[in-house]
This record gives sequence, C-alpha cells and structure tokens, in this order.
Amino acid sequence: MSEQRIGSAKQEYGFLYEWLKKYENEPVMLVCGTSFDGLDISHYLKKYASEWNIPITRFGEFAPNPDYASVEKGVAVFNENHCSALIAVGGGSAMDVAKCIKLYHTMDRETCFLEQTIIPNTTELFAVPTTAGTGSEATRYAVIYYKGEKQSVAHESCIPGFVLFDPSVLTTLNDYHRKASMLDALCHAIESFWSVNSTAESMDYSAKAIRMIYENAEGYLKNRPEENENMLQAAYLAGKAINITQTTAGHAMCYKLTSLYQLAHGFAAAVCTSRLWLYMLENMDNCVDSRGKQHLTEVFRGLAKASGCRDEKEAAQKFFCLVTGLTGDLHFDAKDMDCLVDSVNPVRLKNHPVKLEKEDIKYLYGEIFKGEG
Repeated sequence: MSEQRIGSAKQEYGFLYEWLKKYENEPVMLVCGTSFDGLDISHYLKKYASEWNIPITRFGEFAPNPDYASVEKGVAVFNENHCSALIAVGGGSAMDVAKCIKLYHTMDRETCFLEQTIIPNTTELFAVPTTAGTGSEATRYAVIYYKGEKQSVAHESCIPGFVLFDPSVLTTLNDYHRKASMLDALCHAIESFWSVNSTAESMDYSAKAIRMIYENAEGYLKNRPEENENMLQAAYLAGKAINITQTTAGHAMCYKLTSLYQLAHGFAAAVCTSRLWLYMLENMDNCVDSRGKQHLTEVFRGLAKASGCRDEKEAAQKFFCLVTGLTGDLHFDAKDMDCLVDSVNPVRLKNHPVKLEKEDIKYLYGEIFKGEG
C-alpha cells in the first residue's frame, strides 16, 4: 500500500476537510459508536459534508467485540447506499468493522467472506482513533467473531490510508479505560520489541513508543491535552511495530482472562506481560529466537534503555510495579486453570523468544493468581 498520510485536528480539522472535498456529491460511510455525537469532529464532519454535498451514511450496528453478522450488514449498507469511501471514528471495534467493510464490499456476498481470497481495492479509509491503545489505525489486522469464535482477518490493503489524531477525543475517557488503553499500547510495544519477528524498523518504533508512554503517562492519566496527543502518537507507533512483528505470549495468555473475568483487555495483557518479563529474565537459556541468547540479552538491555532504567531487572520491576493491583477486587479461581492454559494460541507462542510449554504457562497463570487473587 502507499504511505499513510497523518493529520491533526488543527485549523478546524483542515486535514479532514481536504480529504472530504474529493468526494463532492458522493456518499461516504461513517462507522462509529454513539459517543461520536459528543465529539468535536462530529460538528465539523456535518459542516464539511454539507458544504460539499456529501451524503453521510452512518453505521453503528456492532458490539464491542464485533461479529461477522455486523460486518455483513455493514457491507450491505455500504453497497446499497453506493458509498465511495469510509470514515472510522472510534476504538478498536469501529476500526475493525470499517477495515472489514473496506476489504469485503467488492467481494461475493453469496459466499462467506472469510472463505474467499481478499482482492485489494482502492476504496479509501480515513481513521480517527478515539483511544490511545489498540493502534489499529496502523495495522493490517482486524478481529471479528464468527459463530462465537475469534477470527483474525489480515491484509495489507485494510490499513487506513489517512489517520487523524485528535487529542480532544480522549477527554471523556474514564480513568479505568484511560489506563487500560495506555497499558495495551505499552504491551504492544514491549511484546513487539522482544518478538522473534522483530526488525531494526520495528524495534525503533517500539523503543520510541515505550519512551513516549512512560514520559507522558502522568500527564495523560491526568487528562492533559499535550500528553493526550503524545499518547495517541505512542499508540500509533506501537501499532506500527506489531504490524511488522505481531504480538507474543502476553496477548496469547490474556484473551481468556478478559472473557472469564470481564477484565479490560489492556489490564489483562499487562498482568500477563509483567509476569512473563520476570520469568524470561530467569530462563534465558530457553531462548528460541534464531538470533540466539546474546541477541535476547541485547533486547532486554534495549528495553531497559527505552524504559529509562539502569538495567534489565529494574525495567522489568518498573513495569511490574506499574501493573500491580490492576485487577482490583477480582478473585481468580484456580478451577479455571485448565481452561486458561488450553486457551493459549500456539501461533502467538511461536513469536515468543523464550520457549513456553504447557507447564510453564500453568506456572505463569499461577503467579498471576498468587499476585492478584
């Protein structure tokens, strides 16, 4: 795909204005949730669409974990209204739905889209992330559920061609989701940094994201505009990193924690990653990265530097302290252990630099139970 164009909300959303005017007299689909109406961008979108006589077809019939039926409906609405482009304003769910609509709207609607080969199209997708966490605006991945099972859709052509960062969208985030989003972005950056698929480019994105998250965390958690904008940029960089490497064991372990205990995804990922980091430092001899143990040693030194720490153990402990107690009053139940262990996706474990067998996963969940239960 061509290089993404990145813009801001400055000059009354001039970046949006310039993009929209290309579609004068042509319908455009807006994928968003109900919170859109309370955002500043909603006013400017209506204003500019009216100026350029652009009919806006709004689609919001999807849940926080969108299913295939929602995507099917979105494709139908897009085609029935003869839309020419897409705008996605929201968190990961809105982005995932919009990405799938972009991928599927030119495909055969009589056959399950998931069974077809994706053929790239030129339909433009303009993304406005409303959380500083998923980094979905930077990745080729989308997640939907089909018959209750999680499906990962991946294709380069679903990466939005235009991204607008608007710090004002973060002002209404509650404290719980604000911190969860930040931790999701931080976990993306950390996991990408130590992934067996890492490259010089991905590690540069990750290191920058880690530094920005730590440097801006205090102000972001206090809802200050400058730090909100910086956190959006950091989440985007972390997304750029995992777009190259994918995630590792931290994310593989966190999904069932999220569903079993209704825990925010960012919190679950952080709790898992904190235990993994300490465990990995103690089990370096089990390195499975083809670049060897010395490379992994350098990786942890790089993580320490990006985290503003003196050494590898201090960096791991800094992260561990950041996430301690995140689960609040939740009480993990040991009877769920087998379910948790069996839920871990072996594909993501292949990306992890230290070998993990079932017994290791069980041990790590045990450490989580011990520390958080």
